[in-house]
Amino acid sequence: MASHPDLASSPAVPAHMASQRVDGQYRNLVTLPRDGFLKKLRIGVKYLLLKKPSNTRPDAPLPVQPLTTDDLTRAPDDSLWRLGHSTVLLKVRGHFFITDPVFGERASPVQWAGPRRFHPAPIAIEQLPPIKAVILSHDHYDHLDREAVLKLAPRTEHFLTTLGVGDRLIAWGIPAAKVRQLDWWEETEVDGTRFAATPTQHFSGRSLSDSNSTLWGSWVMIEPNWRLFFSGDSGYFPGFKQIGERYGPFDLTLMETGAYNVNWPSVHMQPEESLQAHLDLRGRRMLPIHNGTFDLAMHSWQEPFERITALAAAARVALSTPQMGQRESILAPDAGQPWWQGIGSAPGEPLLSPD
Repeated sequence: MASHPDLASSPAVPAHMASQRVDGQYRNLVTLPRDGFLKKLRIGVKYLLLKKPSNTRPDAPLPVQPLTTDDLTRAPDDSLWRLGHSTVLLKVRGHFFITDPVFGERASPVQWAGPRRFHPAPIAIEQLPPIKAVILSHDHYDHLDREAVLKLAPRTEHFLTTLGVGDRLIAWGIPAAKVRQLDWWEETEVDGTRFAATPTQHFSGRSLSDSNSTLWGSWVMIEPNWRLFFSGDSGYFPGFKQIGERYGPFDLTLMETGAYNVNWPSVHMQPEESLQAHLDLRGRRMLPIHNGTFDLAMHSWQEPFERITALAAAARVALSTPQMGQRESILAPDAGQPWWQGIGSAPGEPLLSPD
């Protein structure tokens, strides 16, 4: 277990590091380069309309460890299960928390088109035990699944969101009393577990007309004997070091490692940057997420696992790569096996092509 400083002695957060909203749009702490219209059009045509490379999807079922309600209720505290993409279920003090719950067949506004799942969820929403809190990083479709949120609502006590995302939930019918919206560096407590919303370098929006109208972020989860970081989505930026200085060291980082591309370096990290972000946070062990479930980029589906495994070994960074549905201990996670090896690749799908 890592040694942690007292929060009272943590560095003060400068006022200018809170989120900035101008003309109805949130901004990053670092001004991002503005891509030209023609470049965006070329990327869009290549990614949305044309055939993807021949290796962006697995050609066989992925290994998934199915879960039951009894499996979860009998599991010890301080356990977690990766359910897919950025969806992680945690058991703390007998309560269950879930990050960015996406259970739909596609990460898309419609279920007849868009990125399709590689594997089923290890457990259905209906089989989940009561959820103490849903933790949401931002409103993109591969992180905020409207149908899943509405199904979870009757069995969920709290929804923790960044600014504006909670307003979406309320508009969908989630009772306002269940929703807590936080700015960067704000904190809240849920039955003794402490949460802090922290910055990322990203963007938001669910249509062409609502760009950056809601805030994006990462989350810190603090227990007396451990600290966990959930990255959400981000490009590499100085904020990781600032989060590490204030809240680190972290016993475990759930770190975005996947769906990257050289054409969007400011908002998603290459594996080398994911590893550096983990080091900036002063993480003890890293669990790569944002991979293995959806075809969201042009790289092979196995590439994020292969690259981060090699990088972590070279840097002597402890890494965990559990199968979907495999139980892990937050304090002593298993290194995992290279379960993705030996599974071939299939041609990718155009994002807007129906079945």
